[in-house]
Amino acid sequence: MNYTFLSATILLLLITDPIGNIPIFANALKKVPLARRPKIILREILIAFGLLLTFMFVGDSFLRVMGLSELALQIGGGVILFLIALRMVFPPAAAQEVELETEPLIVPLAVPAIAGPSALATVLLLVSHQPEQRLEWIAALCVTMLVSAAVLLAAEYIQRVIGSRVVTAMERLMGLVLVAVSMEMLMRGIRTFISQMHS
Repeated sequence: MNYTFLSATILLLLITDPIGNIPIFANALKKVPLARRPKIILREILIAFGLLLTFMFVGDSFLRVMGLSELALQIGGGVILFLIALRMVFPPAAAQEVELETEPLIVPLAVPAIAGPSALATVLLLVSHQPEQRLEWIAALCVTMLVSAAVLLAAEYIQRVIGSRVVTAMERLMGLVLVAVSMEMLMRGIRTFISQMHS
């Protein structure tokens, strides 16, 4: 499954889900002064960016050390994407109640809200499958983080203008697209596995 800069950017945006993270960030930052919130949002995004970028550079070594094949990563990544997509389409009742008493650091905003298991698996898959396009994947990740920063910094304005129902509807729509992406990833992995068994 070959990706381009555009398709990789769209995939990363669907997985990091900045629209779906709006209520998570809003609840986690309730007790934080308004003037402090933009700094925390940018800090958490930079932490998530650093983690995902690290995985892009150590991905091949990580797979070799763990003894994992690209095929296993593709099938496993498809399963994780499918589970994440289901949570986007059918969110648990208490999924957005992440109100903290203290200022959040790394958890739960940078990890797993932005750089969750599905995002980490995706950057590993991109680099292991098409390592010659690493610069494109880095650029796609940069665009993804910039979009996430813009959306999350304007979260209160977005919620006020379009309303929480539209935000929820948009997240579920992105979830449906991600279901299709995850199924395509799974089917390609299974077909490759079957062809290897018969060869």
